[in-house]
Order: sequence, then C-alpha cells, then structure tokens
Amino acid sequence: MSGRDHTGRTVFLENIPFEEAKRAFLNAFCLYGEGPGFEETLPVTECLGRVLAQPVFARLSSPHYHAAAMDGVAVDAQATFGAREREPVTLEIDKTAFWVDTGDMLPAGTNAVIMVEHLHRFGEGLLEIIAPVAPWENVRVYGEDIVETELILPSNHLLRPVDLGAILAGGVRQVSVRKRPRVAIIPTGSELVSPDIDPKPGQIVEFNSTMLSAMVRQWGGIPCVTGIIEDELDCIKEAVERACAQSEIILIGAGSSHGREDYTARIIESLGEIFVHGVAIRPGKPVVLGQVKGKPAIGVPGYPVSAVIAMELFLKPVIEGMLGLAQTEPETVNAVLTRKVVSPAGADEFLRVKLGKVGDTLVATPITRGAALTTSLVRADGTVVVPRGTEGLMSSANVTVRLHKPLQEILGQVVIIGSHDLTLDIIADLLKRKHPEIALSSAHQGSLGGLIALRRQEAHMAGCHLLDEETGEYNIPFIIKYLPETNVTLVTLVYRQQGFIVAPGNPKKIESVKDLTRPDVQFVNRQKGSGTRLLLDYALKEKNIDSSEIQGYDREEFTHTQVAASVKSNAADAGLGILSAARALGLDFIPWREERYDLAIPDQYLDHTGVKRVLDLVVTGEFKKKVEGLGGYSTRDAGTVIWPRKDRKLT
Repeated sequence: MSGRDHTGRTVFLENIPFEEAKRAFLNAFCLYGEGPGFEETLPVTECLGRVLAQPVFARLSSPHYHAAAMDGVAVDAQATFGAREREPVTLEIDKTAFWVDTGDMLPAGTNAVIMVEHLHRFGEGLLEIIAPVAPWENVRVYGEDIVETELILPSNHLLRPVDLGAILAGGVRQVSVRKRPRVAIIPTGSELVSPDIDPKPGQIVEFNSTMLSAMVRQWGGIPCVTGIIEDELDCIKEAVERACAQSEIILIGAGSSHGREDYTARIIESLGEIFVHGVAIRPGKPVVLGQVKGKPAIGVPGYPVSAVIAMELFLKPVIEGMLGLAQTEPETVNAVLTRKVVSPAGADEFLRVKLGKVGDTLVATPITRGAALTTSLVRADGTVVVPRGTEGLMSSANVTVRLHKPLQEILGQVVIIGSHDLTLDIIADLLKRKHPEIALSSAHQGSLGGLIALRRQEAHMAGCHLLDEETGEYNIPFIIKYLPETNVTLVTLVYRQQGFIVAPGNPKKIESVKDLTRPDVQFVNRQKGSGTRLLLDYALKEKNIDSSEIQGYDREEFTHTQVAASVKSNAADAGLGILSAARALGLDFIPWREERYDLAIPDQYLDHTGVKRVLDLVVTGEFKKKVEGLGGYSTRDAGTVIWPRKDRKLT
C-alpha cells in the first residue's frame, strides 16, 4: 500500500501481520540455491560450523584392515578351543601366537586377540591360556565403523567437531560446503558518528552496525559494513548499488519510516521491488522488506530494539535458508507474569522480560519498554509475544517465554524486586565474580511493588525504604500491613543519604522542600510506591505543602540515575535521590535526610542458595569498601537482622 504526502513524495507504511509479511518476503527468493555459485570446496579441518552443500561418502573403510582392539597376542581362535583352568592350552610365540598392540593389523591366519592380562608365561617362547576366545573377539574388523561408499553425512548438515573426525576417518580430506552469504550493512544518518568519537549534542554513536554484524556472524553470514552514509538520497542509493554488486543480502540501517530524510523505501523501490513496508509488530513496525536486483533487501529500523527484532524475525531465516538449514526457533518455557501489561491491539508486541524461579514457579517480570532502550536487550532473559487482537496481558497470566539464554543459567538467579539502589549493582557484580553459577535478577518497581511481589511469591527478596508517617519507623509497619500471613526477615543493607540532585553550582539555590514550590523550579519525581516518593510526601505533609504547588511533581522516573539524568540534561532543575547517583553524573547534591534501606526476605527463601550467597556478601569487607566508595552510604549495620529479632547478624 502506498500513497503520497503533502510534498508529493511516495509514502509506504502498511500494517501487515507478521506471518503474512514473513511469508511474502521469504517466498520471493530461492533460498536453497544449487550449483557451483552457491558452494565452495574447503579442507575438512577448516569446516567447523559450515554447512555441507553435497553429501559426504566414505572413500576408505574405517578401519581398512582387521585391527587389534587390545594389547595381547593375535591367534586363530580355533587354536584356543578347549582351554580350561585344569586343561590349559599352550601357545607358541610367532607360530600360534603373535604379539600385537592396540591398533596393529592382525597377522595373516589370525582372527582374534587374547588380552595380555589373560596370558600366563610357560617357559621360553611359550604362553598358557585357561579360557578360549571366540572368532573376532577383541578385534576391530574391516569396515566396523565405516565402509567405503557409505554415506557419512547428508547435504545441509551443520558440521560439528565429531563430524570432522568421521569425515577424515572415511578418507575424505575436502568437502563442498555452502558459501556464507555476505551481508552488506549500510548505516545511514547525518547525526551518526563513529564509536571512537565522543558525540556532541545532536550526534549519536553508531553502534547498530557492530551489533548487527555480530548477529550475522552468529547465524553463519559474513558482515560487510560500509562507512556511515549521510542522509542524502543519491549517496545512499550509490552505496546500495555498490553493496549489491558485492553481497548477497542488503541491510540499510535507519531511514525506514516516512520522515523527510527517510529514503530507504524509495531507494529499494527504485532499484528493485518492495514487498512489505510496515509490519504489525512492536517494536519494529517501520521495517522494509524487498529486493534489489534479485537480492533480499531489508530496511532496518534505526532504534536498536526495533533493529534486533527485525533481524531476528526476517534476516535470520533468510541466512538459514541460504545455508540450507531449517529455520530454528528459540527454546521456550512457561512462566507467570508478575504485572499487568497493556499493549496495542493491532500489533504483536515483543515484550522483554526478566526470569527467575521463585519456589516452584518460574516468574517473568517485564522490563521497561522502548524501541531505543539498548539496556532492555542486555537485561532480558527472554521475550513474551503479546498477540495482536488483545489489549495486553493480566498480572499472573501464564505466558510462553522465548529464551535468550540457557534455562540452567536462569534457574540460578536470585530475584529481587523493589526499590532501586546502586548497591544492588555491586552485589550483582560480586555475586557473579565469586559464584558464576548465580546471578542477581533485579527489577525496579518501587518499595511497595517489591512487597507486593513478595506477597504474590514472585520474588526472593525486596529492597525497600518505606517511612511510616505515624511511627517514623522504616519498613516494618508496611511488612505487617502488606504481608500479614508471611514470615519475613528484615535485613539492613545500608543507610544512605537522600537529598536534592541539582546542577553543578546549584544555580537555583535549592536548599529545602519549600524551594520546590518556586515557579522557577522544575522538579522530577520518583514513581508512585517508591520509598523516595513516600519520603517526599511525608515531608510535604510535615510542611503543609500541597503537591500541586510543585512543577513536575507528576513527572516520574524509576531509578535514581534516571532522576540524575533528567537534571543533567536540563529537563529538570532538581530531583530527590541519592548522592552516588548525583556524583556518577557530575552533579551537585544537597543532603537532606538519612534513611535505612533494607532487604525483606520471606523466611521460606532464607535457605535458598542464591539468597544465602547474597547475605554472605553484604557482611564482607570487600562489599562495604565498594559501597562506601560510592559516597553517601554507611554500611554500619550491613547484614543485621532488625526484625523480627534484633541484634542478630547473618554471618
């Protein structure tokens, strides 16, 4: 479907269902090409991971002679018949018995081997045996493993280390393998700069081509990356034409939508044909699928998450087809979703999730969505597809998760949901250093969100710093309220300094909560349910300040570092957070209050191996030194159980 915009440009942007788009794209090409142009002959020793273009038949038998399978003597089995303990048989060396080592060819006239441990010396040149051997006993007979002309491996087989050995054993030294398709990757965008250049405002580091190249290699192709091409139609078109002459697949990075400088669809149409522009997936809708001079061409969206999804859905099956491989699907598991997800009804959404086994249940926690969020790709353990035609998934829904990493690695994760704190990053690193089989899977849903996750048995522990307005006590009143039926141990992790994160030099002279009400101050808040948000609300109530007086009170971020980023980028003048976040981004910090940050752990998980490892770490000098080095922290009570029993340390 196409039309023209107000400038007269041709506009393509459809909303084709994923399965239909994939079928239209793949069916346009002969992916299982035959003939000399699609294969090459290489030494077997260089073919690990390559795909056979022709079947491999044995040239030699293996073994190609009757071979001794044991150290001992070769004999004619018939000469041993009748041997008994009371009626031993005597053999004469070099006449009726011949010394052989494992692998030696059997002497003529022999058809069995007596193991050396079953021989008894009986005079010079004589041996005595007390048990017979059967014909061909302890012998690897001619062709036992492989017989010449026999099929060793069929076409389209992905060669493994054991396959290389079998091929060589069959006397074959060279094999015909499918050529690895060359994939041209053309990054476009006048705003892009090389990764070795520090970007200025308005510039973006070009990292997509590195990421896409690695995916191409992983799937068996050869990436061929051009330099960065500016947003000029003729320049991009020329780069595509050059790439088409040298590659089997063309990827054009960015420019796949229909903005003023989005030329990808027009270039593919002018040089070939567009099959689909716009697929009903999220992220990744603007993908362009077509052909240039008969070769597959994909307009890859510029946002990294969209790009990865487009590559997985459309490029991977093309490469597999060119290599003669069946399309592979990721391993899947069933899990329980930890929170409600709202999704547009008209598209399949590929939702990134963190996974962890809590009790007997595998739980999936959605990661912050966004086509530009590269970290969501890094943190994700798997993907849940929210099918089009639905408006999302309910909390506690049973979902199918496509795994991004081995299930065994996921099962070793400790799941912590709750308030964000930089000390959790230190725990995650130390845990992985000292116990590679265990990982910390953290999700930032606020302190209350963490306690609710514990109540629903969706996490092993929750990080929380909830101040009760009536008692002035941290966390305990909320545990009693939200987890009345659960035995919970509350362990202090750190004390931390909360304060105002402001620009260097504090140009707005912000010193107190009252300053946030000034009309010249733009504030950025934490999300509802977070301990920082409750602390602010408690202070506003103390000072009789209405939240409506604060500009930006309703603008929410989910982590302290995101609050600091808002201040650094001049999107806000101040935010409430911790010193380490301000220091990390080179900002000033106005101390306000010290608070206690605890780990709430249901007693049923105290014996969990990963939980025990975490608690072992937080009392170590190494952990405390790293935390204190962040600034704004005190580890004076790290590891102390403060509820239900006081003055007890988990050591």
